[in-house]
Amino acid sequence: MPEGAALAQSPFVNDDLQPLPVSKRTWGTGSFTALWVSMSVSIPAWTLASGLIAAGLDWRQAMVTIVLGNLIVLLPMVLTGHAGARYGIPFPVFARSSFGLRGANLPALLRGAVACGWFGIQTWIGGQGVHVLTGRLFGDGWVDATEVGGNPWTLWLSFGLFWLAQVAIILWGMEGVRRVQVWAAPLMAVGGVALLVWMAVEAGGFGPMLAVEGGTDWGPSFWALFFPSLMAVIGYWATLTLNISDFTRFSSSQRAQVVGQSLGLPTTMTLFSLIAVMVTAGTASVYGEPIWNPIHVVDRMESGIGLLFAIFVVLLATVSTNVAANLVGPAYDLANLKPSWISFRTGAILTCFLGVLIFPWKLIEDENVYVFTWLGTVGGLLGAVAGILLADYWLLRRTRINLPALYTRGSEYWYSGGWNWRALVAFGTGALLAVGGSNSPEGEGPFPTDGLVPPLAPLSDYGWLVGLLSAMLVHWALGRFLPDPRQRAAEEAAGRSAGPVA
Repeated sequence: MPEGAALAQSPFVNDDLQPLPVSKRTWGTGSFTALWVSMSVSIPAWTLASGLIAAGLDWRQAMVTIVLGNLIVLLPMVLTGHAGARYGIPFPVFARSSFGLRGANLPALLRGAVACGWFGIQTWIGGQGVHVLTGRLFGDGWVDATEVGGNPWTLWLSFGLFWLAQVAIILWGMEGVRRVQVWAAPLMAVGGVALLVWMAVEAGGFGPMLAVEGGTDWGPSFWALFFPSLMAVIGYWATLTLNISDFTRFSSSQRAQVVGQSLGLPTTMTLFSLIAVMVTAGTASVYGEPIWNPIHVVDRMESGIGLLFAIFVVLLATVSTNVAANLVGPAYDLANLKPSWISFRTGAILTCFLGVLIFPWKLIEDENVYVFTWLGTVGGLLGAVAGILLADYWLLRRTRINLPALYTRGSEYWYSGGWNWRALVAFGTGALLAVGGSNSPEGEGPFPTDGLVPPLAPLSDYGWLVGLLSAMLVHWALGRFLPDPRQRAAEEAAGRSAGPVA
């Protein structure tokens, strides 16, 4: 769009969903690298890596799984980010081209619901950190306070205080998000290294720390854990593979988002995960069992100064990651639901409340539920959405989008009453194949032991990949052989007037 131009007001437009003008696209390679450093250096990233150790892998096997998973997820991250950098649009608007102006609410709300879960999980972890810190200041009476709902009332209070701190930051806006990230990532990296050194001293050196027996061999028992663990690693970033355009819309060029993401995601996630798995392996050596929650690890510190620094770093990093990864996206998603009523800030506040109602303390109390049930199921569903976005944008449209039509009722993206039935069929197919066979060991999860749909159980270990590929294939086939007439006419007209796409 021309500089200074704005779309006319309509039920599908508000100030936050408008295409970003080129003059405001100021994020360079360093900005995206810093973004990924701040999001990768986080407590949930730690618990993902350490959870693999607690689930049965040794530290080498965990690292292989993490490195491969992050390299795989980088590709759709860069490909879906292309639309944001090119057109300056957030994810809910981008999804309108494939799902329809109204249908885009389906993937947006799905992604928003997952972000609410993540926001709640990280806020609960941060609340635990506040509780440990204040417990050292106020003594055992604070830590062992009367229980309410299975936890001390002081822990609930700590959870609420940490929740309020994040609300204050998001009300500051995107500039607040950026400033917190600048400080959080370096401190968290230093804190992680310090924790590793402390654990090595406790274990008597790196050799004894990593030589502890445990895990599984590299035979069939490893492969039985490897594939669901790999899907969990991918599922960890599955939300960002969808809404990365919420950030790349600020990119100064395609090269900035591609190079920045490539430098930031796999390298930082690998190094930080290495610290996490080594510390967790060390806890197995020192305490006789792996401790996968870093709050519980730092609580073992006897040094008051060391504990204060560790908890401060944990809290700062958690705030940074939570606000950037789990409030920005759903804020846009909820704004897309009713643009005339819900702004970016209103959507963020709604996310904060929903993150509490999802009971995050239940999601993270067991590593099997966290790694395999939560991450695995989420990855399968969001993988199906990613497959549709990729098929529509890259295979059917060849990256060409009619920008004003994304905001216009009755346009080529209106389809049937605002819904593209092809995307709905593709999503239903991908979601069913990806999570239909999901199963849980008896008493350790919400699914039946033989799966929701028993014949699909063999596919459940590959949920994200199955969802992405099957939904991509179905959406491409339906769009190719049963195209919407209005869309086909618009695409042909655009091709004749614009020529080939660069």
